Amino acid sequence: MARYRGAVCRLCRREGVKLFLKGDRCYTEKCAIDRRGFSPGQHGRNQRKGKVSGYGLQLREKQKVKRIYGVLESQFRITFRRAERQKGITGANLLSLLERRLDNVVYRLGFATSRPQARQLVRHGHVSIGSRKMNIPSYTVREGDTISIRPRSTKIPTLIQAVESLQTRGGVPGWLTLDTETLRGTVLSTPKREDVRDLVEEQLIVELYSK
Repeated sequence: MARYRGAVCRLCRREGVKLFLKGDRCYTEKCAIDRRGFSPGQHGRNQRKGKVSGYGLQLREKQKVKRIYGVLESQFRITFRRAERQKGITGANLLSLLERRLDNVVYRLGFATSRPQARQLVRHGHVSIGSRKMNIPSYTVREGDTISIRPRSTKIPTLIQAVESLQTRGGVPGWLTLDTETLRGTVLSTPKREDVRDLVEEQLIVELYSK
């Protein structure tokens, strides 16, 4: 399945919640879901909200999480199977693995205002783990890893603006630390369920894959 290339605000309106795909715009009055809080399309404004089945709720939750983290179906399935094999609660393991994706960590550190922007930074070779350049957005970071912006990339205007506006997006989560002078972040610990800021009902996804 190809990655979605359309207007991302439509995805938020389809899910009925903010997925924070447009960066700092999502925190302003220009946010589409605040201005037009109904489903996209010609009949979205007058569309009736029918009762959704248990399966429908589970499927929608999976779609929402995939869209939040920008993960394709095959990637999501592989990540879920990894979560199943780990000790502990599968749903919490799933969210921890998604949080530790390199593109998400770059976003959480404030180097980008959205995960799509963070994915682009990684893809274009602007990010290093330790002393090694890493251009794989799905790479799973580990406790103790250092994530930094490569020296030749520190003057990118969008990156500078993203770091300056970090506090408007809630700052750096407790499982990470950031040195804004060197643009270097460190993974202090594995993220726990309570570290996930997005509104997610992961148990619905576990139930979906358990069928």
